[in-house]
Amino acid sequence: MTKFGFCILPLLFAGSVSAQQVIPLYSGAIPNATSYTMKELTTEKEGKIVWYRKVSKPTMTIFLPSNEKASGAGVVIFPGGGYSGESYDAEGVKIAETFTKHGVAAFVVKYRLPSDSIMVDKTIGPLQDAQRAIKTVRERASEWGLKSDKIGIMGFSAGGHLAATAGTKFNEPFIENTNKTSLRPDFMILIYPVISMNETLGHKGSRANLLGTNPAAEKIEQFSNELHVTKQIPPTYLTHAGDDKVVDVDNSLAFYEALRHQSVPAEMHLYPKGDHGFVLKIPTEEWMQPLFVWMKKNEWVAK
Repeated sequence: MTKFGFCILPLLFAGSVSAQQVIPLYSGAIPNATSYTMKELTTEKEGKIVWYRKVSKPTMTIFLPSNEKASGAGVVIFPGGGYSGESYDAEGVKIAETFTKHGVAAFVVKYRLPSDSIMVDKTIGPLQDAQRAIKTVRERASEWGLKSDKIGIMGFSAGGHLAATAGTKFNEPFIENTNKTSLRPDFMILIYPVISMNETLGHKGSRANLLGTNPAAEKIEQFSNELHVTKQIPPTYLTHAGDDKVVDVDNSLAFYEALRHQSVPAEMHLYPKGDHGFVLKIPTEEWMQPLFVWMKKNEWVAK
């Protein structure tokens, strides 16, 4: 145990020089968990874990930039996978390593995947882990060389839905927060995100995995993030492809429109072609370049 009450776990990514350590999200009992222990499944490639399934033990992998490059900014990353898996390497580790090259600390979250076997209420499990990750990074900001007002979140696909949910429900704590630590991200980065859970716009697989096959109307409304945008929502960056056949681009358009009507600063980059996961087909530095420009314009990263 460390003095902060966290166990340091072995590194999961051999050869990844910027992976500092892996910590469990919870030092004690996991909230909303049942007594059932599910065996996690992984897919490996070239000695690295690239995909997780059946996640029941949430962790966070910490990537820190060199002292010479450190900007004081940090990003908590939620990989996608339709709430049935997590693309941990492509939408997590590789992104985190690129952030560190630009002086931004990154924290890749292996969040619980919705399951009635391991959770009392599977609909809030991923959100609890997202809030816990934000809380942990903010409370330990000085330890990791961060400024507590430069902590953002990033999500891909269903991980984008999780990020958008955390970014719109920061005033609704689903975890213990006796310190009253702010759960509001300072900025959001949403990459081809699932935004809505409604019948016409939402991604059916993500909705079924999170809410069940026949969700109640109030649950659909609760997790349709375009309906919960207020003026307090953090500045947001969106990227999507117009020909996305998995998560319709209308998800990003609906969220952008809601942000615009509430005068929330938002920047959106739409690409005509590329389909779902298009950013994974081009060099990370290439598609993230306008993102870093946006971060510099907003002074989360020095110009």
